[in-house]
Amino acid sequence: MRMRLGLEIGVARLAGSVSRAAGRGGGTTLPGKLLWRVDPDAIDALAARLPRGTAVVSATNGKTTTSAMAAQVLGARHRLAWNNSGANLASGVASTLLQTRDAELGLFEVDEFALPGLLQRLQPHVLVLGNLFRDQLDRYGELEHIAERWREVVAALPETTRLVVNADDPLVADLAADRPGSVRFGIDDPRVARPALQHAADSKYCVRCGSPYAYTAAYVGHLGDYHCASCGHGRPALDIAARDLELSGLDATNFDLALPTETRRVRLPLPGLYNVYNALAATALCLELGETASSVHAGIERFSAAFGRLERVDVAGHTLLLLLIKNPAGANEVVRTLVEGGVPSTLLVALNDAIADGRDVSWIWDVDFEPLLAAAARIVVSGDRAAELALRFTYAGYPLERLEVVPALEGALDRALELVPDGEELAALPTYTAMLALRKVLTTRGHVRPFWERSR
Repeated sequence: MRMRLGLEIGVARLAGSVSRAAGRGGGTTLPGKLLWRVDPDAIDALAARLPRGTAVVSATNGKTTTSAMAAQVLGARHRLAWNNSGANLASGVASTLLQTRDAELGLFEVDEFALPGLLQRLQPHVLVLGNLFRDQLDRYGELEHIAERWREVVAALPETTRLVVNADDPLVADLAADRPGSVRFGIDDPRVARPALQHAADSKYCVRCGSPYAYTAAYVGHLGDYHCASCGHGRPALDIAARDLELSGLDATNFDLALPTETRRVRLPLPGLYNVYNALAATALCLELGETASSVHAGIERFSAAFGRLERVDVAGHTLLLLLIKNPAGANEVVRTLVEGGVPSTLLVALNDAIADGRDVSWIWDVDFEPLLAAAARIVVSGDRAAELALRFTYAGYPLERLEVVPALEGALDRALELVPDGEELAALPTYTAMLALRKVLTTRGHVRPFWERSR
């Protein structure tokens, strides 16, 4: 068996090397796809070889950034097997295990739908569950379907696995209700909450009795401090919390990181409440793996954005700010962050409908684009469904003479750069595959490195 596994690993690694040599990004997943098809149990064997085991992060929004923050801390002391290219299905995890030799600790972001199958193979020491938002309904179905799959996963976890959950998400927090020793994190500062739930908020009803939740504070979508007047169910006590938040435009967020034993003032070099949640999740993960509060604090403060998530790139004398949007909750927070930080005069918004984006793009009608549109002087829309974006913005009252439709992403980027006034930033809001396509253009032009090289 060992000889067979060694042969399979050798062939898969060779395939990845050939793919990379040919300049194809598929080198990040091709080895794993081959190995997964030939021998799915190879993931189990490779993960079992890691001396310090594995940790897994899953969520609808934020798992890439959360994992990257955790890697910033853990990588200072451990050699990591980390799927930082964002390949979070079985093939991506398998490829990461293949390509990172001599790793001590596995750190994996995992697609929320793929989580049940991969957990059985990875057997993580720590499992972080961040949130559940409506996303790719054509692929995942409703939130309750994912939550039920997660519930079964949590029930089957061995006692040795530490569970970390976002207490501000009713569906996710409830998964830890019957599991002693679980760690719960959340935001505790009503001053930065929205005045009410947005119309696109997802989990509005009590997971116990079905009555509407009342919110003392709603932070991101349905995440917040909730309570059911009918049965008394509400947000559990927080083990790790962010308090006294100060939002510093598009540059940073300052907050008190309240831990069980101490409180530290943190400067997170990323904007937005959603990144505060990511920092809390990463903090809990690292502490559960034995890191000190000091090392976590230092790692978070030196963190830089994950690719495509508030990433800044110098292009043609301008700064291009990439902000991934992929569902109503995430897009609404990007809009909120831009509005609070100052909306650039020129925007590039790109909508694709590939499988990784979700075929159904009707979610754009649940996004509150209006505050963004009110401040933008020029907008270029692009992608496979550029026409739908143009229609959405037109219905919102955006003037046609200030709106341009350029379906080809490379041409749209060039046109948007032409429109940006000297000394100003261009903000690009692409969906997932549009973001990858934009980065490919930037890579070809020498502005950024290929994202798969980040794992070397």
